[in-house]
Amino acid sequence: MRVLIFYTKSFSYTPAIKNLDEAPDPGKAKTFENCLLACIQVETSDEEKDVRSREKKLVNHLKWALRKNNARSIVLHSFAHLGESKASVDFTKSVFDAAQVRMKNADIETAQTPFGYFLDLKIDAPGFSLARIWAEL
Repeated sequence: MRVLIFYTKSFSYTPAIKNLDEAPDPGKAKTFENCLLACIQVETSDEEKDVRSREKKLVNHLKWALRKNNARSIVLHSFAHLGESKASVDFTKSVFDAAQVRMKNADIETAQTPFGYFLDLKIDAPGFSLARIWAEL
């Protein structure tokens, strides 16, 4: 799994193009303030482990990034362009959903961008130490 995190003053998305036939209605555009944007690529090798172990590893990393940036909310965004290997759609979505549940259970405001859509993005990301974090988990 690869993760690229941005601290953002403001992050917004507008659903643009559906790229998975089975994707549900994406809803309307949304904006988030003072949050982390976690761009996540779940890889084929992650499927050798179970969803629980992968989401636990991801959530631990995200909690660390939240503490380092003194942030209270995070948006999970499927970004399958951080490497060549991609896990199946079902496995990836399961990891995202499980991570969101675990984060919410820890009283962390957590959202996901619409899965299965290309999105128009607006990111206002200031430049300071740890405002951008890349990791391979």
